Amino acid sequence: MSEILNRLAGIIETRKLANGGDPEKSYVARLFAKGDDAILKKIGEEATETVMAAKDVRAGGDASKVLYECADLWFHSMIMLAQFGLTPDDVLNELARREGISGIEEKAARKDVLRDAAEQQKR
Repeated sequence: MSEILNRLAGIIETRKLANGGDPEKSYVARLFAKGDDAILKKIGEEATETVMAAKDVRAGGDASKVLYECADLWFHSMIMLAQFGLTPDDVLNELARREGISGIEEKAARKDVLRDAAEQQKR
């Protein structure tokens, strides 16, 4: 599975302007050229479309539409990761770190880290 993600991430990297990506020839290069806000807006659109497809399935619609929209969401999320110097492996490593940890415990730990950081800034 991660081979596919890594291969796609490599292609996305080639579309960055600094790596020769051409906005006239590549949709991904065009998103990179437009910057963070365009990438984030696209993720918001794809997330909404994924939710709407899932609601349609709940009402008896075609489940393959959820798959299609989720693939779009993952793809655009990978563009965002690349924009910020992150990779699918970084996400997989974070998921592995969380494996076996209760979601409630993990969320509480994040709050503790944020609280500690805020206290450090006050000093």
